[in-house]
Amino acid sequence: MNIKVLGPGCKNCVTLMENTKLALNQMRLEANVDKVTDFAEIASYGIMSTPGLVINGKVVSFGKVLKPADIVKIIEKVQ
Repeated sequence: MNIKVLGPGCKNCVTLMENTKLALNQMRLEANVDKVTDFAEIASYGIMSTPGLVINGKVVSFGKVLKPADIVKIIEKVQ
């Protein structure tokens, strides 16, 4: 599983990254988690507000900080 957190490095982006890692730990899953800060790459996903969460190339959330429990639900759907 490949997960990307899109954002310039703001507090919300950092929190989403932390929550994503917590969700993966809760599920006992391993995944490649990358932080994307390049505006051109972020724009290539078609989102205008960060933070964004991309799982296996699909945008699953943007513009809000998801809680770990919400991320678990999303991961369960995309697996």
